Amino acid sequence: MSEIPDFDALREAMAENAGRPEGPARNARAEQLLTAAEKLNIPLAVIEALGHQLKVYNYSSEKGKMFVPFARLLRMWDERPEDFDAYETHSLHWVFKWVSAGMLDQPHIPLASIEKWLGEMEHRYRLAGHSERAVRSAEHSVAAHVGDVARAERAYAAWLAADRDSMADCHACELHGQGWWQAERGRDAQALELWRPVLEGEYACAHEPHSALASSLVPLLRLGRFDEARAHHLRGFRLVRAMESMRGAYAEHVEFCALTGNEARGLELLAERPAYFTGDGHPQSRLDFMSVVALLMDRLTGLELGERQVPGPAGREWTARELAAHARGEALALAARFDERNGTPHVSERARARMARRPLVERLPLGLRSVRRSPLPAPPAAPAAVTGQPDLPVLLAEARRLSDTLRPGAVEAWAAVAETARGVELDPRDRAEMADHEAMSLGPEGVALFERAADLYSEAGDPGEALAARARGAYVRALAGDVDGAVEAVAGPYDEVRALYAADGTGIRQTAAVVMSRARILTRRAHAGEGDSAVRAAAEAAVREVLALVDGRAGEDVRLAARAAEARAMLGELAGLSGDLERAAELFARGAAAFVAAGLPWFAVEYEARLASLAHHLGDTAEAERALRAALEHGGAELEAPGRAQLHLQLAEVVGGRGDAVEAARHALEAAHWADEAGETATLGAWARQQLGGHLLRQGRWAEAAEVLESALPDLTAETHGDGAVVQTQWWLGDCLSELGEHRAAAERRLRAAEIARHWPEQHDHATLAHLAGESLGQAGLPAEADRAYARAGDLWRDLGDTTGLVRSLRARAWLALDAEDRPGVARNLMADAVRECEAARDAASDGESRQQLVAELGHTHGQFGDLLVRSVSEDAEGPVDRAVFEEALAQVARSAEVFASLGDDALHSRTGAELAAGRLEADLGRTADAMARARAVLAAYEGRGAGEDDVVRARRLEAEELLRLPRRRPD
Repeated sequence: MSEIPDFDALREAMAENAGRPEGPARNARAEQLLTAAEKLNIPLAVIEALGHQLKVYNYSSEKGKMFVPFARLLRMWDERPEDFDAYETHSLHWVFKWVSAGMLDQPHIPLASIEKWLGEMEHRYRLAGHSERAVRSAEHSVAAHVGDVARAERAYAAWLAADRDSMADCHACELHGQGWWQAERGRDAQALELWRPVLEGEYACAHEPHSALASSLVPLLRLGRFDEARAHHLRGFRLVRAMESMRGAYAEHVEFCALTGNEARGLELLAERPAYFTGDGHPQSRLDFMSVVALLMDRLTGLELGERQVPGPAGREWTARELAAHARGEALALAARFDERNGTPHVSERARARMARRPLVERLPLGLRSVRRSPLPAPPAAPAAVTGQPDLPVLLAEARRLSDTLRPGAVEAWAAVAETARGVELDPRDRAEMADHEAMSLGPEGVALFERAADLYSEAGDPGEALAARARGAYVRALAGDVDGAVEAVAGPYDEVRALYAADGTGIRQTAAVVMSRARILTRRAHAGEGDSAVRAAAEAAVREVLALVDGRAGEDVRLAARAAEARAMLGELAGLSGDLERAAELFARGAAAFVAAGLPWFAVEYEARLASLAHHLGDTAEAERALRAALEHGGAELEAPGRAQLHLQLAEVVGGRGDAVEAARHALEAAHWADEAGETATLGAWARQQLGGHLLRQGRWAEAAEVLESALPDLTAETHGDGAVVQTQWWLGDCLSELGEHRAAAERRLRAAEIARHWPEQHDHATLAHLAGESLGQAGLPAEADRAYARAGDLWRDLGDTTGLVRSLRARAWLALDAEDRPGVARNLMADAVRECEAARDAASDGESRQQLVAELGHTHGQFGDLLVRSVSEDAEGPVDRAVFEEALAQVARSAEVFASLGDDALHSRTGAELAAGRLEADLGRTADAMARARAVLAAYEGRGAGEDDVVRARRLEAEELLRLPRRRPD
């Protein structure tokens, strides 16, 4: 430990320790500082060191240690109260509340001792002239803890009725406690209303809104306010993650995960805090934590994941089932200790109720990186006789109904038939249909099975369906890439079915199936040879043949209606290949509408998605949005996860493009969820999270956006998503972190993005990011690094010919030189360089708009130059040299006013601000008359603006009127 030579050094060391992260290391340092204080032989030094020790213990997981320093402080007060200054006297009474709450959380302290302590607190507060508000709050905590509802309600009412004074908890903490009681009594809406000022940032403290955000999660879920619950989890967990003392709030976030289908997220949270399983310095929060661990593990076990390895107490590996039993045992043992102390069963009842909670929503997507839940393989199905499985004729009839009407699930229904029919002799027609549908499910691997189906159809006496099966097999070859082989393979069935149909040897349905397969194959060939007009013409003729065959003949046959709808959409494909995008969009719309009219809306989805892409490309965003919404509606429950994710992501882009960040965020959230469900977390999911983060950022939801963007980054790669997406994500994340006050982390993100952008041909993004990194480094207290970043940005701005960026980087460096290094000469030179660069660019400007922008920048630079000169003089400095600096500063500010005046009314506020700054300097130099003249000029500039004046006008008038009230002085 470094030597503490005197009281000032001790105070400095305690202030430094107070700024360290919560935890045992900070506590140990406080203990060392108390030892050092005792060596100074100054009673107040010991008192302050004990107070510091008490505070760091209270804000840590070692709360149980605070009773010893408090007892010592109280004894010192009783023996020599004159040793305490006003602040320490206040602090001593303040921590009575910490100690009473701390006793309640330690089951080894008898309830009688706690009640006695409560009386001691009341007595001492009365002697000191304090309100009973804090006492009644403490009494309420005792009554609520033991389950004495009547006493708790009385104390709650007395708490609210008593006057607030200097001993009352801060507004944020009080509202949290009051809301907690309302939620405890099942009054969730009232709880949330009490918490509202804390949640909205009106009141805050060291642990708020952290605690209120955590406490609000379950009430919000119970009320069905899922979007708010999600937001509070993302925002709140970011706050408690670094707070070692907030195990109870951390537990509420784990509980939220268990109740919303986010079990994987819950496991991640447990893995981040292994010490929480065993830390025994605060038994109440350990009880809370182990209760929700049991809840989460029971949830996993219920999902058939009981044998999965999970994070748990160190020293061994744990399965979910094992940890559930361990956590429940630990929680109930702790609860029993409290109940034994309290003489009531209340704590155990609460713990059991918490562990027995059921999910409040099956799955609440968070937008964070996730993996699809995959339970262990299900046990083999029981025999049909045991399960009551339908008999084979019923299954056959249902499969045939689904396939004849093109309903979803037909392939799966035929698979069920095949499974049930094992060992059963079926007629050739049944076997043909089974083989046909199994081949459909196999894709390119199904060619041989289509041939088998064709043979069986022939055996069953249906030559037309046999040709249809062979044509389907040919189309599958085209899908596998063998387009030429497919063209050759479909030629025979096509010629045969035409002849068969002409001779009434088969029906229109079978003939249409073959003709459509041929049209599909030729369209695939047109895609492969996009520039060949003859190939396209052949494909179009084949598609029109389908229409000629079935159009107007469908009647009630949905299969024929589907052929007509698909044919129109295929004509749209071919129109797109020929470059006629408007015609393509029209045909896709007609095809999709025909599918919907036929009662087959799920088939419309593909073409509505294509229509949306075309409309977006053509600049018709309204039509793109309509088509995407229609696709989601028509897909319904049948839409598979990858397609649903794509549609939501496209809709997020379109909606976000018209400025609706709120709805865009909702669609990006859905896209992220469905991408995860599709197993595309690292590809499509990363895109969706990146977009979600951007839309949250645009709403000013910085903490939520930061969580989402940090979740996206591990999966975003230049190879898959492009380096532009990586840079944009780092950039957005840097913006969020800057808004959250995490300036060092913001700088890191901006520098990483700048390093990638450094290799781009266009360097504007590189310059901007370097400049932003300079801002973050300066705010993080790293002036040397900030100066280097600004210098790098300045060089880039110069190379780009961007004088505004260059001037701003020079001004920023000037302020750094003055504030961080106390080098007024360097600062002055940099600001002078900024003025020269701006003047030169103004004089060389080739257009009026650029010149006006540079003139405005010059005005701001002169104003900042004057401000910098004033600040370069120490506050108590006097003498001719300092007066000369003030004169120079006045000249710069006056020049600023002149420059802004040249811009007319567009720069009115800037000009009046500079006039008033000059007036203040003139007043400081004793030129009262000149100062008043400037004030009158400002008032004159705003004459006639009384009705509807803005805040700037009001502020300017007030400041001018203050200048006019200055006493008249003669110039020195």
